[in-house]
Amino acid sequence: MASEHIEALDMVANGDWDGAHQLIQEIHDELACRIHGYLHIVEGDFGNAAYWYNKVGEDVPESDPEQELQRLLGMALPD
Repeated sequence: MASEHIEALDMVANGDWDGAHQLIQEIHDELACRIHGYLHIVEGDFGNAAYWYNKVGEDVPESDPEQELQRLLGMALPD
């Protein structure tokens, strides 16, 4: 499943928000919820972003979107 997480993050990093959103909305684990929230940050829909982050007990991050992208990639990549 981690490959889908990485693929979605790569898609959004390359400007394919719609593709990333379509892919990640089919996955329902905690990392997918964070990624889904991040996508809504990128979109500018902070209410929806808060919904997805709250599903995993987090607030919307205050870091800039690039820092959050790096954090999420770190979570998705195997050690």
